[in-house]
Amino acid sequence: ERLRNLFDLDCDPEIVYAALSSMKEIVPAALVPGTRVPGSFDAFEMAVRAVLGQQISVKAASTLAGRLVDTFGTEVETDIAGLKRLFPRPDQIVRLGEDIENQLGALGVVRTRSRTIYELAKVFAEGSIDFSASAQVETEMKKLLAIRGIGPWTAQYIAMRTMGWKDAFLETDAGIKKALSPYSPKEMLELAEAWRPWRSYATVNLWNSL
Repeated sequence: ERLRNLFDLDCDPEIVYAALSSMKEIVPAALVPGTRVPGSFDAFEMAVRAVLGQQISVKAASTLAGRLVDTFGTEVETDIAGLKRLFPRPDQIVRLGEDIENQLGALGVVRTRSRTIYELAKVFAEGSIDFSASAQVETEMKKLLAIRGIGPWTAQYIAMRTMGWKDAFLETDAGIKKALSPYSPKEMLELAEAWRPWRSYATVNLWNSL
């Protein structure tokens, strides 16, 4: 089941492709048959990476995530070169307590995101949000949005990658703006109405077109 969710194996590519056909008139090369929405093996890791990636490049976010793992991750022995630690568990982050901003700040994580990661860790440790593929997405997203530092972009991205939400559309995302230039975010949302309920696939196709 985890593998099916990770690789979006329950998707029917033909149905999605037909539903997104109007994309070909807007960004001709963007729509690729068979495109799927990747899930995640670990919802907490994906959520933390989403927060780390706010308003910075993918490369910079990956660097911060690597530092987090190197500093707080549990050591493991593997035969894979470079794979020597696990991503920190929620309870490990919660145990950092009120010193979270200093601890993560030393790694280059800004104070506001450090606090958001701490609040996310508490939510995961308490089990107060359902991040499974069977979650009621709109209900769980409201809980995510109640966490300071999580806005619509982050909440939708987390829902898309951890809950398997098929209808996320990130109109404020830098990549989406570039792919749909010169449309404004408002105009993008209007265009994307035709792509419901498969807007996550439109999002991935637009990213892949860059």
